[in-house]
Amino acid sequence: MTDTGRSPDTNRSWRLDRRPDSDPADGNLRLHREGLPEIADGEILVRNVYLSIDPTHRIWMSDIDQYMDPVELGDVMRGGTIGVVEQTRSSRLSVGDIVTGQGGWQDYCALSARMVRKIELASGLPLTAYMGPLGNIGATAYFGLLEIGKPRPGETVVVSAAAGAVGSLVGQIAKLMGCHVVGIAGSDEKCAWLTDDLGFDASVNYKSGSIYDTLEAACPNGIDVYFDNVGGEILDTALTLINLNARIATCGLISTYNDLEQGGQGPKMYRNVLMKRATIRGFIVSDFLRRYPEAFAAIRHWLRIGALQYRVDVREGLEHAPDVLKLLFSGRHDGKLIVKISEEP
Repeated sequence: MTDTGRSPDTNRSWRLDRRPDSDPADGNLRLHREGLPEIADGEILVRNVYLSIDPTHRIWMSDIDQYMDPVELGDVMRGGTIGVVEQTRSSRLSVGDIVTGQGGWQDYCALSARMVRKIELASGLPLTAYMGPLGNIGATAYFGLLEIGKPRPGETVVVSAAAGAVGSLVGQIAKLMGCHVVGIAGSDEKCAWLTDDLGFDASVNYKSGSIYDTLEAACPNGIDVYFDNVGGEILDTALTLINLNARIATCGLISTYNDLEQGGQGPKMYRNVLMKRATIRGFIVSDFLRRYPEAFAAIRHWLRIGALQYRVDVREGLEHAPDVLKLLFSGRHDGKLIVKISEEP
């Protein structure tokens, strides 16, 4: 069952009340209750079903220079959602259509019909798959690895946060490209999942022993492609082991997000970018928005033939969303974190 606090004529929304100083904490967000939003011409009213919980929420809560405008104090917390159209004043969409967009941390949202993507459900796949491999997560893994990493058969690909929603897909796609794949994760259980279930060639528990020694042993031929989700010490270690003309796809820096306001610390081994003539490129998945159909066609095929596995970790109730966000930074979750706000249509 989902949150019993929902009401069909009330919209609950989490609003940014205070910017975090470090880790997200109680008091950063405040739960508001108000009437349902009214829609204008060209808009739709969406009942949110699922809310995506992502590391980038911590960035949006800050007021640092970033790739989107920060969430302003008092505004509804930004977040990706999947929902069902309840009302429409647009010829583009009908009542009952399932859509995904930036619906925010709330029960209902009014959105321009041009700012959402209609989901065409594929047989045999749950709706949550469209927040995983067939959503931004899948597109991030696909374009980050193939467009920026450009892996070639026989090369060594290393993925940090490899048991996470993006990292686990990156490693599996790299295996499909014929690469030697090494995943870095934070527990022996997660490492075993990477090698035993997902087919990674090796895994490294960064919390056990020397990360440099274990990663060097897992990469006897050095690192050709590093898919970075964490930054920090693990990035430094990877930079130490990169080969000539290595490619580094910078997808996330989660180890530094709770130190954003202090500026963090840059990589100590940055000199290897010069010495090894490496390429580092940061990216945001929306850079590839027009090419999403390409990624989803490939991912659907890989899912259909059993070449990709994924996990989702669904937590119940909008009122618990701030606590679910904290799980991202503790590692106490198992797959793509999602909050279920209401029942599926």
